[in-house]
Amino acid sequence: MNKMSSLALFALAVAVPALSADAPATKPAAAPTTEQVLEQFRTDMQATAADVMAKGLTLSGDQAAKFWPMFDAFQKEQKAIIDEQLKAAMAYREHFASLNDADATAYINSLLDRDQKIHDLRAKYLKKFQEVVPTRIAARAIQIDRRLGLVSQVKISSQIPLIR
Repeated sequence: MNKMSSLALFALAVAVPALSADAPATKPAAAPTTEQVLEQFRTDMQATAADVMAKGLTLSGDQAAKFWPMFDAFQKEQKAIIDEQLKAAMAYREHFASLNDADATAYINSLLDRDQKIHDLRAKYLKKFQEVVPTRIAARAIQIDRRLGLVSQVKISSQIPLIR
């Protein structure tokens, strides 16, 4: 590298930080509320679930006409269960600093209750799906939903502190 190129690089290296120091400070965006984050998460998960399910299942026209309305009903029931969980998580998070034994137990019981409700819902819809699509496709639909559910639970759990 010649002397002129070296000098130009040195000048650029010194000037760029100086210019950025003179730039007006940008105001950081306000952090979204827990409610906003959870609502966005819920919306994204349902859209993702339908998309992943559509890509993961091969349905004939007749099967699709029967399956998708049933899957929509499944998602509606599932949303109600997840909403209960998210409300419990928000309450837990709000009271985290002053959590007593009863609050801790109530929160864990809400998680266990949610797990049981989701299990029961999947078992119920496995039978319903089997009425409109072959058993393997019905089982695959539940398997896909279960995997998506595990991913969503990890995402939710990562936002909630452990009980102290």
